[in-house]
Amino acid sequence: MFASTKLAVQYAIFALIATTANIGAQDLVVQTYNGTGAIVASIVAGTGVGLVVKYLLDKRYIFRFRAANVAHDTRTFALYAAMGLATTVIFWGFEFGFHYLFATREMRYLGGAIGLAIGYLAKYHLDKRYVFQRQHP
Repeated sequence: MFASTKLAVQYAIFALIATTANIGAQDLVVQTYNGTGAIVASIVAGTGVGLVVKYLLDKRYIFRFRAANVAHDTRTFALYAAMGLATTVIFWGFEFGFHYLFATREMRYLGGAIGLAIGYLAKYHLDKRYVFQRQHP
């Protein structure tokens, strides 16, 4: 298998893991809280969980990144999260759009999964170019 194919498969698997963590966290929030703002709270919680899971997998297995120290890792995570802002808009747009159009939990999650897939593709290129391009602080 070509190295680029292996990397693409690995990245897709990690995106699926992060997506599962995201949707799982969302479902946990809406199952435990159904008051005002439950949908927004669930999407924000899922986004946070997915972000941390994806960062840990990407930095170690995709980009083979090793931070020099905690401060360097914190700066790298902050940049990683900042690169995720545009892709989060894509993800949330799909999820809220599906929620508005179809008004079912399943379709909202499907919209979220579609938005995450598109966002992760864009995020890989942003991370490769801007976040993990250098190994030194």
